[in-house]
Amino acid sequence: MSTQDGRFTVTFNGEIYNYKELRQELAAAGTSFCSESDTEVLLHLYQRHGPGMVERLRGMFAFCIWDEQEQCAFLARDPMGIKPLYYSVAADGSLIFASELKALRQSGMVSDQLNGEALVAYFETGSVPEPWTLLQNVFQLEAGCWILWRQDRLEQHAYWHLHFGGDKIEGEEAASSIRAALLDSVKHHFVSDVPVGIFLSGGIDSTVLLALARAAGFSGIKTFSIGVDDQALDESGVARETARHFGSEHHELQLSGSIAEESFAEFLQCGDQPSIDGFNTYTVSRFARHCGMKVVLSGLGGDEMFGGYPSFSTVPELARFSRMAGCVPPLAGLLGNLLERFGSTTRVRRLGTMFARPPGIQSAYRAFRSTFSLKSARILAQRYVPDLPREVSDYDPGMRIYPTNDLDQVSKLELSRYMRNQLLKDSDTMSMAHGLELRVPFVDRVLFETVARVPAAQRLRPGKQMLLDAVPEVPANIAKAHKRGFIFPFEKWLQASWGNEFEKATRTMPDANPTWYQRWSVFVLERWLENK
Repeated sequence: MSTQDGRFTVTFNGEIYNYKELRQELAAAGTSFCSESDTEVLLHLYQRHGPGMVERLRGMFAFCIWDEQEQCAFLARDPMGIKPLYYSVAADGSLIFASELKALRQSGMVSDQLNGEALVAYFETGSVPEPWTLLQNVFQLEAGCWILWRQDRLEQHAYWHLHFGGDKIEGEEAASSIRAALLDSVKHHFVSDVPVGIFLSGGIDSTVLLALARAAGFSGIKTFSIGVDDQALDESGVARETARHFGSEHHELQLSGSIAEESFAEFLQCGDQPSIDGFNTYTVSRFARHCGMKVVLSGLGGDEMFGGYPSFSTVPELARFSRMAGCVPPLAGLLGNLLERFGSTTRVRRLGTMFARPPGIQSAYRAFRSTFSLKSARILAQRYVPDLPREVSDYDPGMRIYPTNDLDQVSKLELSRYMRNQLLKDSDTMSMAHGLELRVPFVDRVLFETVARVPAAQRLRPGKQMLLDAVPEVPANIAKAHKRGFIFPFEKWLQASWGNEFEKATRTMPDANPTWYQRWSVFVLERWLENK
């Protein structure tokens, strides 16, 4: 879309939830509009405020605005990193950008050479951390950042950071403030020209969204869940009861190995950068789209914000051990090297990497979340990039400002690493593959800024008690249930349908008795390289 005078042109992926308020403000200042769209609001907001306009936006977005007069391009990404944005500057100074890495690969304008550092990080963590990609000289614009490009230079600026603190809110005020912020976020995320559905699992987060949607007065809500042929992993019965409790129009797909096999090849084709996750979102997105939906809400982000993962208890304990060993640095380094080299299990080898790094929460978190130890990740990466440097950068994304509280640090790491680099990217890629817009009300800047004011000791109580205090409508059977991830029995399905290919890709693993996730990460990378 362009302005009437042709000076500014925008290409835009996402949704601006407060665009109506911004439109009224611009109109009051004399701006004339030709449409009712949020896209036009972006154009006129930039025309009036320049790069500072991004601080006014509430939503999920990646966009580029071209200024014909100044011959410059302004690219921006939303604060929490919901929408991805990839870019590269060619040898002649040209700027290339897209919402998926595969678009840049297909253009023929970027190198196919692999980035060894990014590959090591992929094998260690299961995803590619921003700002890297698996391709040399191709980058992800980091969340909460913008860049201004001219033919002779590129300027990058961070306009927002994940920050815990500010004026504290505690006790009953905390619960009421968080409830108000949650309701506000849900209302904004329901703004749509088409019906909005909800992905409903048997967990707290999606149940909270449904409860708040009903509390906000929305009716006729459609909910979607997936059942699997493994009783230990199947949450469809609980989701069905929840839907009945809140009166939603529920839709359920029972997924068997044979049905999964039919869609698995297409799932691999839809992937962008390789990841150890994504098939669950792919499947439920396809189901919701088949049922006629164009917009759905997901509970993604609730665990990271309210302490729903085991990492919130385990990582501080690991950090305590790393700090004790760190009191004698030579001993810690020796212990780390021995465990990495001779550890009998993947978990022990990952602990070795932790002791070999500076002590603290970040090293402990990486040991907890890692797929491979750093040593094993390097061995694997060297198979694809033989000239891998002896020392690769120890990436530290998203941690420009370090919280002083250990639990806050874990929350920030979950938000800026696991959620941003893996969950959000997989969700965006796999939902958009079916033309489905996936919205994440928990991953909202305004909500986060309220939640971040609650001290960690209250906000991150076990069992997500803070969230339950704010939304007491959650049924007791869900509030008290043991946490289970939204996962499928991949190993059983793949062994039956893709056993030979899976075995071929993983028979030369550097670790004895490789775990499922280790084997999967190599398998998915091999499929990605085949499509390069």
